[in-house]
Amino acid sequence: MGQSKLQETNGVLENNGIALSGEDNEILRDRYMSFMALIVTLEIFHMNNLSAMLTVNDDEFWEGVLPVEFGSLPALQDAVTVMGYPIGGDTISVTSGVVSRMEILTYVEGSIELLGLQIDAAINPGNSGGPAFNNKGNLVGIAFQSIKDQDVENIGYVIPTPVIMHFIKDYEKNGEYTGFPTLGVEWQKMENPDLRMSMGMASNQKGVRIKRISPTAPEFKVLKPSDIILSFDGIDIANDGTGKHFFPFRHGERIGFSYLVTQKYTGDVAVVKVLRNSEILEFKLELMPHKQLIPAHIKGRPPSYYIVAGFVFSTVSIPYLCSEVHV
Repeated sequence: MGQSKLQETNGVLENNGIALSGEDNEILRDRYMSFMALIVTLEIFHMNNLSAMLTVNDDEFWEGVLPVEFGSLPALQDAVTVMGYPIGGDTISVTSGVVSRMEILTYVEGSIELLGLQIDAAINPGNSGGPAFNNKGNLVGIAFQSIKDQDVENIGYVIPTPVIMHFIKDYEKNGEYTGFPTLGVEWQKMENPDLRMSMGMASNQKGVRIKRISPTAPEFKVLKPSDIILSFDGIDIANDGTGKHFFPFRHGERIGFSYLVTQKYTGDVAVVKVLRNSEILEFKLELMPHKQLIPAHIKGRPPSYYIVAGFVFSTVSIPYLCSEVHV
């Protein structure tokens, strides 16, 4: 079990999906650090971005409680404070550090790549779902994973506020959580000048080459392998796959262009410019979440199975395949 934090919508708790594991009740602590056994209603839970929204129908719990305010995306070396109830004790734990890195990273439990913050404040088992604050007391993210290895020190990760706000606004916009859209393509960097020449790119053209398109993606009917993606919604793509995106505090910061895709919502239309056989083409694509033929996760539940005549049948999933590899 991890922690929940009160977000800006009255009567709603925001939590990390890892901390829930499909449970529908929690032992909560009030502001006086006393335990309260309450029934918690799970409003939204989705493994992709590892977030959940909960409600508590108990007036006593909400008495005198103020919601946290969301802060802007922090800069490198900005101070952060992580709070929670991790392993090692029973009272609240407070650790501090700075933002070490900000980039598109893999959400291990969610099997998706989204924006993430790397911090050097300690994040231990039990911290998942706990808030990370800036020096003004505003929320800048939710703790959710860390790297534990003898060769690394103090590498923890936080789900930043843009990902959290996308989760909330998606629910408000559609009445349900629809997920983060993707382009449904695998692409290759075009940093090699000989490779660019072989693909017919002019000296002033930059972009990335499409290696494969998912057959279940809507883009499969429009884009083709070896197309060069030149721009996404008017933002030029560099040969290393980054796009210039202007954050409020850092002018000219470059980040993987998949971030631009994940800022959209299901059903949004984006203009993608590609180079095909030395001809520049523009397509208007309706963005949708990726529908995987093999489920990336089974939402914390044990896998279902069926036994007949001594044979055991089970649904194929990524967790199942991974378990077979490690046997």
